[in-house]
Amino acid sequence: MEWLAGHFEFVSNPEAWVALVTLVVLEIVLGIDNLIFISILTNKLPKEQQARARRIGISGALILRLALLGTISIIVQLTEPVFELFGHGFSWRDLILIAGGLFLVWKATKEIHHSVDPDDGKENMMGKVTMTAGAAIVQILLLDLVFSVDSIITAVGMTDEIAIMFIAVISAVTVMLIAAEPLSRFIAANPTVVMLALAFLLMIGMTLIADGMGFHVPKGYIYAAMGFSALVEGLNMLARRKRARDKALAEGSAE
Repeated sequence: MEWLAGHFEFVSNPEAWVALVTLVVLEIVLGIDNLIFISILTNKLPKEQQARARRIGISGALILRLALLGTISIIVQLTEPVFELFGHGFSWRDLILIAGGLFLVWKATKEIHHSVDPDDGKENMMGKVTMTAGAAIVQILLLDLVFSVDSIITAVGMTDEIAIMFIAVISAVTVMLIAAEPLSRFIAANPTVVMLALAFLLMIGMTLIADGMGFHVPKGYIYAAMGFSALVEGLNMLARRKRARDKALAEGSAE
């Protein structure tokens, strides 16, 4: 009981509550990248398998994050350089981010190519199913690992309270679980949003590579660009719907 009470001393500390709220918001924002990838990938599966694959993918993200929190001493060591190249010391975290970034760039580029050229002999993500549930889940879990390492290292840098980290991670993944279904439906129903989401993944992949190479890009810039692009696309969607309504009214009047 004394051990448990020691981990929850922050309850009576106002500064700890500020840290908790800040970290929860930050973890939710960091989870957006993970969620976009999960939504796009699971939309390629048969409809009856999509919800299950999303739940497994997001549950995997939660398990990985909690497992990494349980090995916090090892996670801290991931930021220690293991070798040096071109004057830059590379840590295991850097290597994980670079590998994840390269995978995201490859995956997003491949899907963009298939979407732009649907007659290249392969099906794009809006066409027939080309991926099994197992393959999708494996890819989701691989990216879960990359995003989880980044997420936990961010949490470690913000607070020393393990309880705050656990609460923030569980809260963020719960939001991901709630938002996954509506986001996937929205992406599937709007083909132009698919291309925008793929562009987001391409940008996120390049950011991970840059971060791993030692060129830190403030996340605020990335999410501001994503927010602005989403706003523009939202205005385009409203304009298209208005034109469709006006056309339908005009055709109805002509009859």
